[in-house]
Amino acid sequence: MEDSSEDRVNVKARKFLMWLVVISSSMLFAGWTSGFMVYAAGSADQGLKVILPDVFKYSTAAMIVSSITMHMAYLSAKRLQFDKQKIYLILTILLGLLFFVLQVLAWRTLTEQGVFLVNYNASQSFIYIFTGAHLAHIIAGIGALVNALTGRLKNIAQVKNLYRLEMASIFWHFIDIVWIYLYVFLLLNQ
Repeated sequence: MEDSSEDRVNVKARKFLMWLVVISSSMLFAGWTSGFMVYAAGSADQGLKVILPDVFKYSTAAMIVSSITMHMAYLSAKRLQFDKQKIYLILTILLGLLFFVLQVLAWRTLTEQGVFLVNYNASQSFIYIFTGAHLAHIIAGIGALVNALTGRLKNIAQVKNLYRLEMASIFWHFIDIVWIYLYVFLLLNQ
């Protein structure tokens, strides 16, 4: 009995830490977008001046669909439909990997347009900062998804299964929202 109450305390502390990660990451992206606006407003000839790659539309779709599959995995786990949970988790991981590949393709398109990380127009460099930081979060999110899937494959206790899914879900939905925010922000500033 003592272990279960200790586990409950650890779960609450870990969930609190996850929310701190979400909040601090939100502040990081908000700071960068604010920095972009200040820099772009400081000089009329330093705006973004780039047409965003069409592949960003596809990566946005992949993120939105992955949020749906993540939610379906969570609902399946709550309904004790473990085979569906596995399928939806695998689909979410695959969509996360697809997003990663699409972002790399977007970088290639940008370099073909002459937009590089280091150039005379720092506004354009922000595209790489935004998307690169987001990709780092995607890698962490995929790690959380793999952890949730591994727990399901090892047939861990349902309480721990739901906990892993909830943690992965919080983070995954967060990075989905961040991507939509960044994409709309870039669209409005292109």
